[in-house]
Amino acid sequence: MEDLISIVVPVYNAEKYIGKTIETVLKQSYQNFELLLIDDGSTDASISKMKTYTDTRIRLIPLQQGGCAARARNQGITMAKGRYLAFLDADDVWCESKLKRTLDFMKEKDAAFVFTSYEFGDADAVGTGKVVRAPQTLSYREALSRTVIFTSTVMFDLHKLNKESIFMPEVKSEDTATWWRILRSGITAYGLDENLVIYRRAGQSLSSNKLEAIRRIWSLYRNQEQLGWWKSLTCLAGWAVRAVARRI
Repeated sequence: MEDLISIVVPVYNAEKYIGKTIETVLKQSYQNFELLLIDDGSTDASISKMKTYTDTRIRLIPLQQGGCAARARNQGITMAKGRYLAFLDADDVWCESKLKRTLDFMKEKDAAFVFTSYEFGDADAVGTGKVVRAPQTLSYREALSRTVIFTSTVMFDLHKLNKESIFMPEVKSEDTATWWRILRSGITAYGLDENLVIYRRAGQSLSSNKLEAIRRIWSLYRNQEQLGWWKSLTCLAGWAVRAVARRI
């Protein structure tokens, strides 16, 4: 029997996008999955939109208290039944072979943590041609100045990592903080250089605010990783060069 993959999607006021995101999961060439839609206190029509899908592999889980993507993902991790765990943001889309190619790659490498290349998309999730290439491997030291792991591309083997190690802290850039913590434990992340994900950028998001992005990464260096000033500045310089390169 094929291995079950649990897909965790935090949803907050995503009525314009969540339908297309769900459809890209349902169209996957690998079909043994469960899709956990964690509603994070949406005030729009997201819940009613999600309820139109009757596939038994889809589970809609409304949080009693929303407002935190990390908390939503952590709820999904807790409820996941599969051996493998994947994240997908509510406005991103997957290529039809994403699950199969990532799972095959994970088994080939006997890896605990894998990620793929991805492409920036416009407000309609149409690829712009700008692809961020996944390196073959990524260590903790390399990751500190190279935030190349995008949440919607990752997959974990829960036989090699326990759920507690994947729980996300309730801080800004909680996903990056989580990747660093896992890598710091000695795990190597393996990169599949295939463009399997479209990262939708619909106007001014938190990620597109450069000053805020610098504040967030600096806070991670100093508060999460407890790096000294000089080490933090060195990592920040490397991060800035690569961040600019990804967007030009």
